Amino acid sequence: MKAIFGILFIVLTSIQINAQRALSIKQIMQGPKFVGTSPSRVYWGEHGEYLYFNWNPDQAPSDSLYRISITNNVPEKVRWNVAKNLPSNRGEYNASKTQKLYTKSGDLFLYDLNTRKERQITNTLGNEGSPWFSVDGSKIMYQMSGNLFAWSIADGSTVQLTNFKSGKDKKDKKASDQDDWIGKEQMELIDVLNERKVKNTARKEMRESRDPDRPKVIYTGKSNVGSIYQSHDGQFITYSLSERAQNTRTKVPDYVTESGYVEDLNGRPKVGAPSSVMTVGIYDVKNDTTYMVQTDELPGLDKVPDFVEDKDRKREVFVQAPVWSPDGSRAMVIVRSKDNKDRWITQLDLTTGMLKTLDHQHDEAWIAGPGIGWSQWDRTNGWFADSKTIWFQSEATGYSHLYMLDFNSGKKKAVTKGKFEIYSPRLSNDENSWYFESNKRHSGERHVYQMSVNGGKMTQLTTPLGRSEGYLSPDESKMAILHSTANSPTELYLADNIAENRPKQITKSTTEEFNTYKWRTPDYVTFKAKDGAEVNARLYKPASGEQNGPAVIFVHGAGYLQNAHKWWSSYYREYMFHNMLVDQGYTVLDIDYRGSAGYGRDWRTGIYQHMGGLDLNDQIDGAKYLVDNHGIDSKRLGIYGGSYGGFITLMAMFNQPDVFAAGAALRSVTDWAHYNHGYTSNILNTPVDDPEAFRKSSPIYFAEGLKGALLICHGMIDTNVQFQDVVRLSQRLIELGKDNWELAVYPLEAHGFVEPSSWTDEYSRIFKLFEDNLK
Repeated sequence: MKAIFGILFIVLTSIQINAQRALSIKQIMQGPKFVGTSPSRVYWGEHGEYLYFNWNPDQAPSDSLYRISITNNVPEKVRWNVAKNLPSNRGEYNASKTQKLYTKSGDLFLYDLNTRKERQITNTLGNEGSPWFSVDGSKIMYQMSGNLFAWSIADGSTVQLTNFKSGKDKKDKKASDQDDWIGKEQMELIDVLNERKVKNTARKEMRESRDPDRPKVIYTGKSNVGSIYQSHDGQFITYSLSERAQNTRTKVPDYVTESGYVEDLNGRPKVGAPSSVMTVGIYDVKNDTTYMVQTDELPGLDKVPDFVEDKDRKREVFVQAPVWSPDGSRAMVIVRSKDNKDRWITQLDLTTGMLKTLDHQHDEAWIAGPGIGWSQWDRTNGWFADSKTIWFQSEATGYSHLYMLDFNSGKKKAVTKGKFEIYSPRLSNDENSWYFESNKRHSGERHVYQMSVNGGKMTQLTTPLGRSEGYLSPDESKMAILHSTANSPTELYLADNIAENRPKQITKSTTEEFNTYKWRTPDYVTFKAKDGAEVNARLYKPASGEQNGPAVIFVHGAGYLQNAHKWWSSYYREYMFHNMLVDQGYTVLDIDYRGSAGYGRDWRTGIYQHMGGLDLNDQIDGAKYLVDNHGIDSKRLGIYGGSYGGFITLMAMFNQPDVFAAGAALRSVTDWAHYNHGYTSNILNTPVDDPEAFRKSSPIYFAEGLKGALLICHGMIDTNVQFQDVVRLSQRLIELGKDNWELAVYPLEAHGFVEPSSWTDEYSRIFKLFEDNLK
């Protein structure tokens, strides 16, 4: 009897434990409250004695600053009065690396690394920014109110070096013939006006003679000034000018507000709207002249894309702010065509404003890839200390790799090569080595590598499966590592900077509730698409899957993003939802479809001029793979995703209605002509120039094909994919007489949901959709 009671107790306990470990949608949609908060924003103290990071193990309203000492690896919270007196983790060093310059709260500070003392330079209500040391190290240069200033380290004196003013010089304003005649007649008739004019001119000349060193007034019209830099000899000052285009901006009504009234949120213009102007000016101080950088002679600029009917159209460019050599004698300028097809890396002739092309990359689709962002704030390039060699990334071989180029000879050298990508390259202190991340070992892994500055063998420093991001100590002897796996969120580790290092775990961030569930590591599978391409995916399968069971395909967002990888996903709520689906007998497939990141240029541009083409075909081929290889009933397939994933879901439900019985489209683009310019024009050009690309890529044109059950979910204050998108599609579905769809709206959510109640409601509806239609 005791034995039977013991067995019964064990069975009941087992059932109770399993019940405790069962997942609920409400539970997993709590986000960090359920999972925990991983460490982030890792940086080393100036002397390598402490490692700092943001963390929130106590579930406080926001993260706090923590640190560990190298001698004691136990995390401790940094008191606020200590934190506010720490040197900024960002800033500029002088040539000898004995001083660091940075800003805090809009003021300038100088930190002496030898004495470990901080000196506040400014204390104003203004906003001093973009500081740097003059080449000789005697001055601190900074910008304030759109002008360049120099502060002497020796005597503390400040000199204003530029005098930019908005608007136009009055003398440059040309009056009409009528007004000109009236003015001349006035001066001929009224002697007092002539006398006053003579006196005012004399006073002005006297003031200018007393202040001969005042900088010349440079009028900038409607443009904003930024990135002001002075050459080492003081003769030239370069500055960037940006003028925002006057476009019709969309309005997003906010219905649930504190005031009780509907308030309009400012949205963005739509694709194809006129773009801003970005150019660079030069002020020749010695000759007191200003002129603009000249781009007319750039090679290939006269090549008009095939889809443009007007072959005489002049192609426009963005000129980015110059990147100056360490000795301040040379300037590299990157120019991008506004149609996204060309990038030029050039040498600037300061005396003429002419550009000499050092590297020209052209892509019939669009220029992009790791380290090849379009804006001056999103780039990976720089100078060596010799002021003769530059480095940059390029997709010239089909994958983003690292290059060096001699500024004198123009000779270019590929430092890395192969069918893999390079991420976040940086030089060692002595500039003898490179450090970077790469997916060389596997497309779904990221490791830290070290390599000789001239290329050669890539030494893998990190080995644990997943993704590792490395942060070197100031003396480069230690490496802090943020590492995660597919089923374990990011944690902080510490290791020696050696090959195949053995990192020591510093943080443990996950909650006890999260740890009670055994999270799955998905299978990494590859299937063949109709066109022969090998497509990578994550596969989640029940332990004992039933034959002819149900399956769901998840479509990641952003388009250019990777999710079939071996590290913790930014779609972690979806990852947990997939675990719950598997518990309920579903198989889940998560595909890195055409357009996804991590696979090189051809994969990235596979959607050019047709979103919903190859990327949709990859979902259909994934569905066939499930049916043919994993016992899935072809009539019990569902699909869902958000943003770009929502768009693909709509295209699947409208264009492949016999493949999916149900689909959930979240915050989805329904008409690409209504999305933003920066993203859409890369892939589809503009509606005026390439209307066919927009028509065949926009779900709203194919809504009549809907057969299966469709759930649409959207935040009403989404300023990215605006609520108007689903309102227009809803009207289209109504006019088509479709009755197998529903729309769930979220009045207080933008593109990325933040409220657990909204996440819970949305995913409860998704789960019900699949339960009702796939089971």
